[in-house]
Amino acid sequence: MTQAPIVRPLAGIRASDLGSVGGKAANLGELVANGFPVPDGFVLTTNAYEAAAASAGVVASRPEEAAERLRSIDVPPAVATAVLEAYRGLGSGPVAVRSSATAEDLPGASFAGQQDTYLGIEGDERVLDAIRRCWASLWNERAVAYRRVHGFDDEGVGLAVVVQRLVDAATAGVLFTADPITGRRGRAVVDAAAGLGDTVVSGSVDPDHYAIDPVSGGVDEHVVRGSAPVLGNAQVLALAAIGGRIEDALGAPQDIEFAFDAAGDLWILQARPITTLFPLPERSRGGEDLRVYFSASVAQGYFEPITPVGVEPFLIIGGTLAGAFARSRGDREPVTSPVLVSGGRIWADLTPVLRNPIGREVLVRLTSVGEARSSVVFRRLAEDRRFTARGSRLRTLRTIVPLFARSGIPLYALRLLQSPDRVRNRLIREVERVTRVDLPADATATDRLNAAEDLLARAPSFVFPRMLGLVVAGMVSYLASRRLLRGRATEDEFQTLTRGLPHNPTTEMDLALWALTTRVRTDPSSRDAILNGQQADLARAYRDGALPPNLQTELAAFISRYGFRAIGEIDLGVPRWSEDPSYLFGAIANYLRLNDDAIAPDEQFRRGAREAETTMKTLLARVHGPRRRLLRFFLGRVRALMGSREMPKFVLIRTLFTPIRELLHPVGDELVATGKMTAWDDVYFLTLAEIRDGVTGADVRELVAARRAMHVREQARRYIPRVLLSDGTDAEAALISVPEGALRGSPASPGTVTGPARTILSPHGARLEPGEILVAPSTDPGWTPLFLTAGGLVMEMGGMMSHGAVVAREYGIPAVVGVPGATERIETGAIITVDGSAGVVSIDSH
Repeated sequence: MTQAPIVRPLAGIRASDLGSVGGKAANLGELVANGFPVPDGFVLTTNAYEAAAASAGVVASRPEEAAERLRSIDVPPAVATAVLEAYRGLGSGPVAVRSSATAEDLPGASFAGQQDTYLGIEGDERVLDAIRRCWASLWNERAVAYRRVHGFDDEGVGLAVVVQRLVDAATAGVLFTADPITGRRGRAVVDAAAGLGDTVVSGSVDPDHYAIDPVSGGVDEHVVRGSAPVLGNAQVLALAAIGGRIEDALGAPQDIEFAFDAAGDLWILQARPITTLFPLPERSRGGEDLRVYFSASVAQGYFEPITPVGVEPFLIIGGTLAGAFARSRGDREPVTSPVLVSGGRIWADLTPVLRNPIGREVLVRLTSVGEARSSVVFRRLAEDRRFTARGSRLRTLRTIVPLFARSGIPLYALRLLQSPDRVRNRLIREVERVTRVDLPADATATDRLNAAEDLLARAPSFVFPRMLGLVVAGMVSYLASRRLLRGRATEDEFQTLTRGLPHNPTTEMDLALWALTTRVRTDPSSRDAILNGQQADLARAYRDGALPPNLQTELAAFISRYGFRAIGEIDLGVPRWSEDPSYLFGAIANYLRLNDDAIAPDEQFRRGAREAETTMKTLLARVHGPRRRLLRFFLGRVRALMGSREMPKFVLIRTLFTPIRELLHPVGDELVATGKMTAWDDVYFLTLAEIRDGVTGADVRELVAARRAMHVREQARRYIPRVLLSDGTDAEAALISVPEGALRGSPASPGTVTGPARTILSPHGARLEPGEILVAPSTDPGWTPLFLTAGGLVMEMGGMMSHGAVVAREYGIPAVVGVPGATERIETGAIITVDGSAGVVSIDSH
């Protein structure tokens, strides 16, 4: 049996050796193999670390002790002999001794700076000591914490050590082959300083800064910190050129450490993927035409990645829309869907809309009331000559008007304006009838897949026109009222009109949960169970029928009506409340802590409705004659129809997303039984076509494992761009500057409130004390039970008509939405003032 090597030269190492040489050495080996100038050196493999760890008695559960033991042990004799022989082979002069962990310089997590590097090392004993210190750094506090945040198991990580000749650097620094701030691909960015590059990496000096425009190829940013630049233009351009070749060789944008020696020769010291860049859709790569992508996921208030099968409804809906537009123009070219997927998120290609003279105006106006931050970005992009409007307004109208008319939306909207309640109920019954799935209990997996595909094929084109008719009728009424009252009403009065709206299914759900709470409040056993029990234990007791009888009965009735809903419900791969009601127990517990009848949610809702009715009478008194009759009609329709803004999503989740999830559950059970999958819910990490492959015999376990790993990596991503250009530019970061210290957003619900903030990134297990101000990235219906105890609302996403804003107005809590960086800049416990009329959030500095 061949003994595993202890030392290997960098020449001959490839990416496939990562498990034994670590990420840094694997990348250096690829650079050497591709002919890039890398200082000569060798790597002490993870076999050496394992021998040292065994000798030191390292235990992963005790990291501080592990670090101390590795620092103080004698390097095992066989390891020391191999290291010193290789070290002497490098010749005289100082070396760099650098950690190379197996969880380092990876596409999903860089681990940059988590383990140690030692420069200018000379002599046998100093080399061995530096190696011991590198081993020990695997267990330093920051490295352990970083691994845990990124889901790496301490037991499974190893460390190699790279030893290289030290470049006598005249100038050194870091080269990014894509702009790390804006994300723009091809825009090389260089930070450099005199001497060794560790001062730039550590941040101990202010480096010179350079950026190279990918279009012109010239240096378009040049910031010099000293009396003279440390790099000439020729050197900067040479860096950009070699960076592009390295990116091509390694297959992704790179963060590269470099050095120029006294003779002016360039050396590449390290290369790792830039892990913070948001991945581009496949369609973007290599295309010359700059495209504009809008994050449909973030617009829906959902930042998590969506499962592969959860993506399919959106792709089908996008294809349906694209087909409709193609037919309207008589196009014979292949239809390109405007819906794309990247990073597990849904994106809409809005380039044609932005380049259309009418479309761009509609886009800016619609997003101004639904996603105000993105609206500002679109307005700026509309001024960019790369998105100059094409065609005429008349031609656009000739295309859009017949298409809109054929969709049926105007007809449904007119009927709803005539008879809101009767037509609304009829449309919902029609949708439920057409989307009903009837399968026998013994239906096969193939039958269920066929039913799911059939439902996806026929439901969107039937559901959307009817449900969008509801939204259009409400918006027409609202806009008509504003037009009739131009100059006669304030913005606060318009917002007050939308308080306490009937027919909002999300509000009805929240109030039903509140009503459940009031009924179980007087039952001591139910109350004690909720306030003292763990959510997971209570959910298990519910499934076993073991909750206190009153609570069991009440919750079963609620779930029979709303069990198809969930946090993140736009992803059909997410468990519904009927499967896991844990979150509901937390929401009920929050309600039980609300003892003031004056701020009880049902009373707040009724108060909002009364205020809206009073405001209607006030506004009607300001106009006379035919205008008053017309205004009375439209104000009445605002009250009757605006609450239905939530209905399309509610109906889609109930009649399309959740039924497909339920169809696929037994298919997952069958694939587990036949050994093709490990767990039944693995089925949601496949596409429908891949699920069918599994049913017909394919083993999909490896594919599922890869998809789950990618899903976990994407869950750790903290920031998702709202508007992304196809060259990788985060349009908001590139175009919009936020004034220092300002927390400004869009006014969403009038009023002012001061109180302690509670910053919550996910509603799972969240606790919100009565009167606390909820600060969140965004919200979907799964969040809204928290609104009932909130004193106010601050959201990073949204506009006046976004989901969170609508519900906040109905509950009468001041709200500001579209506040950049709110969850990072507002700490839990900070006293803040939310002015929902001005769109301003103030943080008490005392």
